[in-house]
Amino acid sequence: MKALTFFFDRMVQRYLPDAFLFAIILTFIVYLLGVVFTDSGPVQMIEHWGTGFWDLLAFAMQMSLIVVTGYILANTPFVKNFLAKLSTLANTPAQAVMLVTFVAVIACLINYGFGLVVGALFAIHVAKRVPSVDYRLLIASGYSGMLVWHGGLSGSIPLTIATPGHFLEEAIGGTIPVVETLFSPFNILTVLILVITLPFFNRYLLIGTDPLNNTDTSLLNTENDVETESEMVQPETPAEKLENSRIVSLIIGMMGLAFIVYHFVLNGFDLNINIVNFILLFLGILLHKTPRRFLDTVSSGVKNAGGIIIQFPFYAGIMGMMVASGLSEQMSLWFVSFSTEFTLPLFSFISAGIVNFFVPSGGGQWAVQGPIMIEAALAIGADTAKTAMAVAWGDAWTNMIQPFWALPALAIAGLKVRDIMGFCVMMLFFSFIPISVGLLFF
Repeated sequence: MKALTFFFDRMVQRYLPDAFLFAIILTFIVYLLGVVFTDSGPVQMIEHWGTGFWDLLAFAMQMSLIVVTGYILANTPFVKNFLAKLSTLANTPAQAVMLVTFVAVIACLINYGFGLVVGALFAIHVAKRVPSVDYRLLIASGYSGMLVWHGGLSGSIPLTIATPGHFLEEAIGGTIPVVETLFSPFNILTVLILVITLPFFNRYLLIGTDPLNNTDTSLLNTENDVETESEMVQPETPAEKLENSRIVSLIIGMMGLAFIVYHFVLNGFDLNINIVNFILLFLGILLHKTPRRFLDTVSSGVKNAGGIIIQFPFYAGIMGMMVASGLSEQMSLWFVSFSTEFTLPLFSFISAGIVNFFVPSGGGQWAVQGPIMIEAALAIGADTAKTAMAVAWGDAWTNMIQPFWALPALAIAGLKVRDIMGFCVMMLFFSFIPISVGLLFF
């Protein structure tokens, strides 16, 4: 463990570029693969790239808001006090890593967007409580919850195929209820194993950390605790009084809460990314008490979203090349070509993990791989529900080495992708064992 952790940490620190350059290098790789292995020529690949470049604008805005609204809520006195009290459960570096991992995994099982924010924010509070812990490992542990998100309540693939009218309904012959996917014995067992073992595994990664990499306290100064000038000076003009009015925040905040209640009454426990952002936003408005304090925190938080805003279009361009050229389809068909009824779920999982590296979106990946894998499962008599969950787990698995999903957590933590990726590689190798065993034998 010590040797391996040091090795991967050194490798990524030395050779892994900034996340933006990583996206550019992936762009070059996919472009060349498309030219060599598909019917698309150099000009067509450029066309695919440019056409798909803006396809993730809505999603980029959602993820930017996850970072900003999470920052806003985290900087309210109520939330800071709650997270600080919860962090008192950890008194040693080992306890700190295990606690952050457990909280992050549970949060991601509830909702992936919620888990991304909670994992990073809680890691910061725990780092303040236990400053001797390796901050990089703590943030990696907070991000490791993304390993299980697709086996949880916000898993896009199992929820899609359980919804009437989904695009594969005719091929499957109807819907596949969540009792056969999310609540199947295979999925429950895999989730439970990771919930129990991942905190212990991450704790043992401490053996391989360098004591010189203990928490850099400058990275923890992410909170806006200084009173603004407008709060220190008595409001005099009507505009200043309005900006510092608690009544304004209370009214708009209560309107937001009313819609949240309405949403859950109407739709049940539908904790999608939009309602998560909505909850974070309006709780932030209420708990900051005045519009002025809220807006001052927004100004501090928006700078954390810069990486997401500029990098997500490049990933959209990569996805455009993968899908339009047929490259992702060729990858999937190659794995199907030597699969059997017994091995199809495992190879679906591995192929999904590879495709996820270039198409890091659960819904987008299912649109590409779903028809291929379901057709293969029906042709050879494999379990369609397990095959679908295999693709879902593959999508979640390689999140550990795909910076796309780490960007929000890294923005909150003030780190670069190379700071956590050495630990994430170890988590990737470890998680392969329970997932693959579950797919083959349960």
